[in-house]
Amino acid sequence: MKTTFLALTAWLLAVHLVVAQKPGAVPEWKTATSNGYSYRYVTNDPMKTRFYTLKNSLTVILSVNKKEPRIFSFMPTRAGSNTDPRSNTGLAHYLEHMLFKGTDKYGSLDWAKEKPLLDQIDALYERYNKTTDTVQRKAIYREIDQKSGEAAKFAIANEYDKMIASMGAQNSNAFTSYEVTCYLEDIPANAVDRYLALQAERFRQPVLRIFHTELEAVYEEKNRSLDNDPWKVEEVLMAALFPVHNYGQQTTIGTVEHLKNPSLVEIRNYFTKYYVPNNMAIIMAGDLNPDDLIKKIDQKFSFWQPKEVQLYKPAPEAPLTQIQTREVFGPTPDNVRIGYRIPGALDVKSSLLATLADEVMSNSAAGLIDLNLNKQQKILGGGSTLEKLKAYSVWSLSGRPKKGQTLEEVKDLLIGQVEKLKRGEFDEKILRAIINNYKLNAIRALENNYSRVSPLLDAFVNDKGESWVSYTRRLDDMGKITKKEVVDFANQWFKDNYVIVYKRKGEDKSIQKVDKPTITPVATNTDKQSPFLQTVNDMPMAPVKPVWLDYKKDVKRGKAGIADVLYAPNVENQIFRLGYRLKLGTYHSKLLGLATQYLSFLSTDKLSAEQVSTEFYNLACGYSIQASTDYTTIRLSGLQENFAPAVKLLETLIRTCKPDEKALEELKGRMLKQRADTKLSKQSIMQGLMQYAQYGPKNPFNNQLTNDELQKVTATELVAFIHGLIDLPHTIIYYGPEPLAAFEKQIVTLHKLPAAFATVPKKQVFTQVAQQENQVLFADYDMVQSEISWVRNTKVFDPAQTPIVEFYNNYFGGGMASVVFQTLRESKALAYSTYAYYNTPSKKDEQYTLIGYIGSQADKLPEAIGGMNELLNALPESPVALDAAKKGLKKGYETERILQDAVIYNYLSAEEKGLDYDERQKIYESLDQLSFTDLKKFSDEYLANKPYTYCIVASEKRVNPADLNKYGKVIKLSLEEIFGY
Repeated sequence: MKTTFLALTAWLLAVHLVVAQKPGAVPEWKTATSNGYSYRYVTNDPMKTRFYTLKNSLTVILSVNKKEPRIFSFMPTRAGSNTDPRSNTGLAHYLEHMLFKGTDKYGSLDWAKEKPLLDQIDALYERYNKTTDTVQRKAIYREIDQKSGEAAKFAIANEYDKMIASMGAQNSNAFTSYEVTCYLEDIPANAVDRYLALQAERFRQPVLRIFHTELEAVYEEKNRSLDNDPWKVEEVLMAALFPVHNYGQQTTIGTVEHLKNPSLVEIRNYFTKYYVPNNMAIIMAGDLNPDDLIKKIDQKFSFWQPKEVQLYKPAPEAPLTQIQTREVFGPTPDNVRIGYRIPGALDVKSSLLATLADEVMSNSAAGLIDLNLNKQQKILGGGSTLEKLKAYSVWSLSGRPKKGQTLEEVKDLLIGQVEKLKRGEFDEKILRAIINNYKLNAIRALENNYSRVSPLLDAFVNDKGESWVSYTRRLDDMGKITKKEVVDFANQWFKDNYVIVYKRKGEDKSIQKVDKPTITPVATNTDKQSPFLQTVNDMPMAPVKPVWLDYKKDVKRGKAGIADVLYAPNVENQIFRLGYRLKLGTYHSKLLGLATQYLSFLSTDKLSAEQVSTEFYNLACGYSIQASTDYTTIRLSGLQENFAPAVKLLETLIRTCKPDEKALEELKGRMLKQRADTKLSKQSIMQGLMQYAQYGPKNPFNNQLTNDELQKVTATELVAFIHGLIDLPHTIIYYGPEPLAAFEKQIVTLHKLPAAFATVPKKQVFTQVAQQENQVLFADYDMVQSEISWVRNTKVFDPAQTPIVEFYNNYFGGGMASVVFQTLRESKALAYSTYAYYNTPSKKDEQYTLIGYIGSQADKLPEAIGGMNELLNALPESPVALDAAKKGLKKGYETERILQDAVIYNYLSAEEKGLDYDERQKIYESLDQLSFTDLKKFSDEYLANKPYTYCIVASEKRVNPADLNKYGKVIKLSLEEIFGY
């Protein structure tokens, strides 16, 4: 809820928001029967959720949403890192990875021959686990590597991913947290039969094949965490808050020592213990028929037998009675985090009170931290967040220091706001605004399948869904809470009982890297398939007709004064979204970013900057300004009832904001500190290197005011720039319930337009470079990993190439079933994260760019570069993967629906590329005619054996730049060259 500005008055909600309960209606459990299956539901549940419990105690939770022909599915087990044995931490996470590897029916060419080899590997890992002698361990690992290579000859990697891709699924993934391991898919509504057949088999008898290469991927994930300062802060904070509970005593990924000593026997025991129907659920939301679906689920999963499950029940934590201080060191900027341990999600009243207290402190608009610290620029930035866990929750504050400010001073300022909360120094009206904000967002969540299943997952994890009645009535219950109750809660729980973690810039001498074991690449047999895969792919899917946009019909056009209007009606609710799309971008003015930041700190003749934020919050509206290279869009959204006063407030702010020298000086100081901090971000450094590779020394990334130029900008200059923004040529975009004619009539009275638009400043032109020879751009950064990106510009955008480009991306490097992922991660165990794609430009006069990436241990850099180059230079052929890529693309397009104002922005995007049609249709109609021969020809013409620029961020202590000369001329770039300041 921190990213929204919306809030409504209680009166407006009573009129418009159907999520609110009917007067006197109290949600309660009821039972019903349909199609022979009994289910429970909660009265007044806007999601109309059905809760089934099958005969084998499997929980099934279904919610219907007919907005688009897709279904989002979660399959959780109530077991996560909390239930890892203390002697085998990271085990739940291991298992999550392995449940993509198949069973005895899929993922294997010959199970009878594969199984004895896997049994030998099991035994070798047990020996390895119990052996301490270094020489013996290396010998055993060589045996593991050798046997794994033999076993892999009978394995088919990524059959799960190929099946799920063939049915048109998207976002295939899984995650492990403290209390749950969850498997998620977004599938077409007509793929239910295939999906259920695959999931039933997946959880029947998983096989832990290709284990040692996947284990290396987990090693990489651990090493990435060692380079992630926020992750380290989280671990230190939780360890101090929870000296007893596994929230703090073991991490999800596990310790380095346990990662080095895995036990397949323990992993298999874990599966047998916790992956049972009475501990799992199937949660689905979307275009489904509950009566038909529950019968299919029952039939597919009836083989599953329940077992008694002992969930994690630790001793209670003793109260924290004093402040505990910790320090974390790393290369990223200084920051501070303060954490309080409070009652968990099962304590419903406390959870609601904590939610309100958190929002009073920080809601991105009118919270105590927002107004008193961020708006007044007393710190670089700060906020609060609430992490609701089952046994205990954690409320934390965070802040970053300005230049010359200590972390201790930031801490004092944050604690000062906590004291204001405890003294009740806030307007009680904000409680109503917060609650109404939640109500409005509850309506928005009904439109989205993922937003439906997420709270249902929480309810299942907490108490198998029993808390859904509390969730359904939470908004009304929040409305009954008084200011005194919030203040009393704060005084009860927010004492000198917190943990404070100072993240300081410096060398972390405690890092223990997970060493690279010697791994021989294994066969993946990606060109083979099991009979089970063929059976699943042969299951019929009812045809779904794709729906293409017709820009002439779907985008309504109007006029407001001299401005064009693009219109899309909202026929679902009373929410509006307004946009002014200015023909001014970062290529036109370096002042743009500074000016739009400055605006948020400015007053008008009648309102202070703090009052402006509060007024928007109370009007149920929020504005944002988003700049791209050629355009800037000023957006305003909220409830239509408050459209007029909200537009007037925005216009007043932009037109009449007053210069404030003090605010500008504070902003400059904060920006200079932020700039220095950005230079410490490896992600930002890599982004800069890649822009340098695409455009050369002068590029869009470093097209910024220098520090000297920044210091010379005046308040008067900036305010004049802001005042003139909406005199520039712009298009008005409206999505809302008002008819077009009525909107046109209203907007001309609210949005004052000039007789003629002002002249747009001349645009700076950046030309993409042609890679004539291999080159290495290197930036030194203190970390365990190395980050490597490939960049190559090719030719100017050609719409005729779009189908082959999309096909290539899906096949080559766009997901877990892609060639890149299967080869570099599955076969060679070189990375946790790797991908490659041929990036289509957003404008018709720009060039395509091949972008490749792999993040690996520094000592794997030569193998990582060699592995990606091999794939780029000789595109491998896999008929099975090719078929999956093609079918997945087609089914994805068939079930994709572009709705609401996304129709308008899709049209504008097409216009930028010189198109007057929905390019998805061209792709869809061309796919059946494309073959591997076409992909190979495309790859050979533009990518194979061509010059590339390698962008590498790594530590000189771990990678010698001189060793990179074999990849091309090495240019070590300074941070000033990369960032432009």
